[in-house]
Amino acid sequence: MEPSGAGASSASPPSPIPPAWPCPTPALPLQVVVVASPCAACKALRRRCSESCVLAPYFPPSDPAKFAIAHRVFGASNIVKSLLALPESRRGDAVSSMIYEASTRIRDPVYGCAGAISQLQTQISQLQAQLAKSEAELMSMQIQLASLVEQLQLTKSQDSSPHQSLEILLNSPFDDYQIQIDSCLDEYSGFGSFCEPLWT
Repeated sequence: MEPSGAGASSASPPSPIPPAWPCPTPALPLQVVVVASPCAACKALRRRCSESCVLAPYFPPSDPAKFAIAHRVFGASNIVKSLLALPESRRGDAVSSMIYEASTRIRDPVYGCAGAISQLQTQISQLQAQLAKSEAELMSMQIQLASLVEQLQLTKSQDSSPHQSLEILLNSPFDDYQIQIDSCLDEYSGFGSFCEPLWT
């Protein structure tokens, strides 16, 4: 009978258990975070520009000079208050007016926009005076032209009357020759000496 130790030694050793490897997780897509450029107002004020920024539609980052001019004269808080008091359809015109008024105030600190308006009104008055003068000269030239045309027509009619008398004389009957010849003699002074011997 074989010993139990020999039977135990001849038995095959147990197979090792493979380690449990973690399952690979699927790669998540990269999320691209787009950071919008702040508007010129928020960039100048060094604050975060949100989507509800009132100044962003009117002061783009590509033109920072607009906000710099308006901010220098009015201040950011006053600009925001003015825009919030208006409907959105009129805010663009209000920003344009503030930028223009601020720029004129910087150029002319004493009169500002009023000085520019006064200069424009002076130019308008001068141009209106020049226009009235030109219209008066044109009317005078038209009157002179009408007078010249009338004189020309009168001179032409006076020059054509002897020829008309001769045509009437040639087309009239023989009995009327004496009357029409007398009228022709009055018009042609040199023609009488030629016709006088014929009727004596």
